[in-house]
Amino acid sequence: MAMLTGGQLVAKALKQEGVEALFTLAGGHIMDIYSGCIDEGIRIVDVRHEQTTVHAAEAWTRLTGVTGVAAVTAGPGVTDAVTGVANAFRNQVPVVVIGGQAPRKQFRMGALQELDHVSIMKPLTKQSFTIFDTDRIPELLGSAFREAHSGRPGPVFVEIPADVLDALVAEEEVYFPVQYRSKARLFGDPDAIQKAADLLDNAERPVILAGSQIWSCRAMSELVQCVERGQIPVYLNGAARGCLPNHFPFFMSRSRRYALSVADVVMVIGTPFDFRLDYGQRLSREAKVIQIDLDSSEIGHNRDVDVGIAGHAGAILGQITAAISSFQRENWLKTLQKKEAELSEKDRPFLYSDDMPIHPLRLAREIQEFMAEDAIFIADGGDVVTMAASVILPRRPGSWLDPGPLGTLGVGTPFAIAAKAACPDREVVILFGDGAFGLTGFDYDTLIRFGMPVIGIVGNNSAWNQVRYGQVQKYGLEKGDVANVLTPLRYDRIVEAMGGHGEYVTKPAQIRPALERARSSGKASLINVMVNRDVFSSGTVNQTMYK
Repeated sequence: MAMLTGGQLVAKALKQEGVEALFTLAGGHIMDIYSGCIDEGIRIVDVRHEQTTVHAAEAWTRLTGVTGVAAVTAGPGVTDAVTGVANAFRNQVPVVVIGGQAPRKQFRMGALQELDHVSIMKPLTKQSFTIFDTDRIPELLGSAFREAHSGRPGPVFVEIPADVLDALVAEEEVYFPVQYRSKARLFGDPDAIQKAADLLDNAERPVILAGSQIWSCRAMSELVQCVERGQIPVYLNGAARGCLPNHFPFFMSRSRRYALSVADVVMVIGTPFDFRLDYGQRLSREAKVIQIDLDSSEIGHNRDVDVGIAGHAGAILGQITAAISSFQRENWLKTLQKKEAELSEKDRPFLYSDDMPIHPLRLAREIQEFMAEDAIFIADGGDVVTMAASVILPRRPGSWLDPGPLGTLGVGTPFAIAAKAACPDREVVILFGDGAFGLTGFDYDTLIRFGMPVIGIVGNNSAWNQVRYGQVQKYGLEKGDVANVLTPLRYDRIVEAMGGHGEYVTKPAQIRPALERARSSGKASLINVMVNRDVFSSGTVNQTMYK
C-alpha cells in the first residue's frame, strides 16, 4: 500500500488540473509541496517576494487559460501575497493561492508565523478556507479550482497546516476527483438576444466596446464574425487588446471617446462600468446600451442598460451574429476613420520628436516599431504607460498584460516571469515607469537565475508623475513636489550588477539601437530611458481617474 504525504497529494491535485509551474518563495511550512512537485514534474519557479508569486500566477492564467497557482509560507508570506490576490480579484482572474500555517497541535499557542490567514483573505477571494485532513487535500483543491472558475472568476485561498502537509496517508484511501467542474459555455436568454439584435439592426451609429472577457473566454473569432456581419466599429480595452488584427477595417483605437459620445447603440462586452468609463457616463445619455458579462451582478451596475445578458462572451456573440442582419454602414465608418486620422496627425509631432528629455510618445513609437510580431507586451506604470497605450498595439491575442482596474504597480517583472515560463519562445517586452520598477524590480534576479531573456524599458521621469500633476495643480509647486519626486537612478546598472544587460538612453536616436542590443544580448535586459517629466497624458491632465 503506497503512502503519500500531504505535499505529494497537493502536487497530484495540481497535476490533475494541468498545472505546469508553481510560483513560490521558500518557507518551512510549505516545503513538502516542493517535494511533491518534483515527483510530478511540476516546475518550481522561486521568486524574491510573495507579491510576485501571485502576480505571476495571474499572468499564467491570463496567458494560458490554465489556472495559475502560487504557494506562500505562513504569516508574512501570506500577508505579502495580499496585493497580488487583490489584483487578481479586481481583474476577475482565477488563481489558487496555497498558504502555509503552523501545525494544528500548536493552534493559538503563538507558533512561528501563526496568523488568521483565512479571515485576512476572505474579502479578496471567492473562497478562503483551511484543509484540516490530509486525505481530503485533492477533493478540496478540486473544489478550489471549481470555485475559482465559476460565475465571476477570481482567486481562491487555501490554507494547509504544516502537519497536514507532512502527514502520511494511504493512496488507496484518498479520493482523487477527475470530473469536478463544468467547462460548458453559458448562452444568453433568447428573448434578450433578439432585443439586442433589434437594437443593432435599427442603429445608425452602433459601437462595440469589447473588454477582457473577449480574451478570457477566447471569443476572438465570434467577435470578428459579429463585427463583420453588422459592420460595427469596435474598440478594445484591457486584455482584449490584440484580439483583432491592427489592420482589421472595423477596429478603431484613438476615436473611442468621440464614438461613445455620439453612438446611438453601444454594446459593451466583458468590461465593467467603472472609472475607466466614467462609471458608464462616458457613453452618450441618448444611447441604447447592451451589456454582456459573465457576472450578472455587473449588469446595470452604475449605468442603466436597455438589454443585459449574462453569460459567456463567445456564446452570446455567436447568438447575436445569427440574429442580426448584414448592413453597410459606410458613412459611420468613414466618420470614425476620419477622426482616427485627425487624432493620429495631432500626435505625430510628438511621435517623431527629437526633443530632450525624450517625449514619452517618441519612446512608445520606437517600442511599437521594434516589437516582434508575436511579442507579449507588459505595461507597468503610471503616466508614461498611459500615453504609450494609445500607440503600442499588440499584434496577437493574449499579448497585452497590464495591471487592470486596481491600478497595481509592480506587476511588470512578475508578469514577465510568468510569460517566459509559459511562452519561452516568445519575445517579452515590458514598459515600466521608474516608480513601478522600484516595487518588484529586484525580481530581475529571478529572470536572470532562470535564464529568461526579457526586454525591459524604464520611462524614467524621476517622479510618481500621475500623482504629481494633480498635486501641483491643487497645492502649487511648494507643496506639489512632496512625496512624489524620485532620484534619477541608474536602474540599468542595478540590472547589470545582477548579471543582466543594461542600457542608458538620453537621446531619441539612441532608443532603437539600445533595443536591438538588448534583444541580441540574450539576457534579461533593462533600458533606462530619461523622459520628459513635464509631459502628461490627457487622462492625467483631466484627472479622470480620480473623479
